[in-house]
Amino acid sequence: MDWTNHFEKQAEADSSEGTAPDRRSRRAPVLLAGTVEVLRRRKQVKIRNFSEEGALIEGDVLPKEGTATRFERNDLKLSAQVVWVQGRYAGLKFERPLGPEEVLRYVPAPKAKAELSYKRPGLACRPLSSYERKMIESWMVTAPTVPE
Repeated sequence: MDWTNHFEKQAEADSSEGTAPDRRSRRAPVLLAGTVEVLRRRKQVKIRNFSEEGALIEGDVLPKEGTATRFERNDLKLSAQVVWVQGRYAGLKFERPLGPEEVLRYVPAPKAKAELSYKRPGLACRPLSSYERKMIESWMVTAPTVPE
């Protein structure tokens, strides 16, 4: 199974439908850097989604399922339990739930989308050169000839 697509689809579903039926808090799809403790060493991970109660992380080296670990993202430092591990992905449950304002502090604000304009370009507003004017005048007075 392609776990990357599975988790990306789940993140999209969580963000578009609100909270999934078996979730206690809404997850925010993100792509952030963080660290977890594995065998008393800090390992870099990617945070794929983030909520008040936990996080989905991705990494080359992850703690084993059921182990207690330390989760860090900037100045946020929490004890967490590894709930599941599947390949490069793991689900963490934080020791204490975060408040909504704490979650929002670590979730970047969405970038403003550029408004696209599909209008045709305007005409140039420059005067014609004397050469251009002569060409237009000669074109206007010359009658087209039809070959016989």
